[in-house]
Amino acid sequence: MSRTKVVAIPVLGRHAVNAYLLLGRHPVIVDAGTPGSGRRITEQIAAHGVDPQDVRLVVVTHGHIDHFGSAAELRRLTGAPIAAHAADLGPFRTGRVREPYLPTGPMGRLMARNPKLHEQVEPFEPDVLVRGETGLADFGVDARIIPTPGHTAGSISVLTDDGDLVAGDLIANSFMGLIKGRPANPPFHDDPLANLASLRTMLDLKPTRLHVGHGTPLDPARAERWATAEQRRLTRRAARGRLRVRA
Repeated sequence: MSRTKVVAIPVLGRHAVNAYLLLGRHPVIVDAGTPGSGRRITEQIAAHGVDPQDVRLVVVTHGHIDHFGSAAELRRLTGAPIAAHAADLGPFRTGRVREPYLPTGPMGRLMARNPKLHEQVEPFEPDVLVRGETGLADFGVDARIIPTPGHTAGSISVLTDDGDLVAGDLIANSFMGLIKGRPANPPFHDDPLANLASLRTMLDLKPTRLHVGHGTPLDPARAERWATAEQRRLTRRAARGRLRVRA
């Protein structure tokens, strides 16, 4: 087994939106950022000494346009196939997210008004259709894709054999990464309780670090404490009938 290194690739701001480069026997990209960011991602990959043409796979964690917006462009730039979950095929094939967004708090309610989040982006058809756990050894990294539904129906995470969890939007830093190291919800969840269950399942696997789509890496112990408090909060909201869930 070779060591898999996880490298953050900022797409928007310093850490507001991240893609990731996994460095093993061959490089793999996780997430494709906002529309039009393919060149920025490949330039940063090259700055880390990786020829973009050597990338073996692009993994898209879910069907929100800040994560799949440049997937089709990255496939053209790298020649690498795209892996994504079957349950989010609708957004991938149409280039549109499922509407309406379901905010998790004030930040989400504000962001839901941003017209850029409602645009149609370049669609794509996944080359590797994920339905369950999927090993990535054949693509050059000692890691596996694990379905983690809740944020969207087709959300997935990548867990390396070294214990690094590239978690997509399972969890985030507060205020889209502005408050580093403080666990929080991302702006939207389709099913908050299902997402929390997926997060706790991943934490039960004892990852060493959580690499998130919005913000800097999170400490698993701190994420566990946050998840316990969040479980209580969501249970209260559900009991009052105030928890929105996408049908």
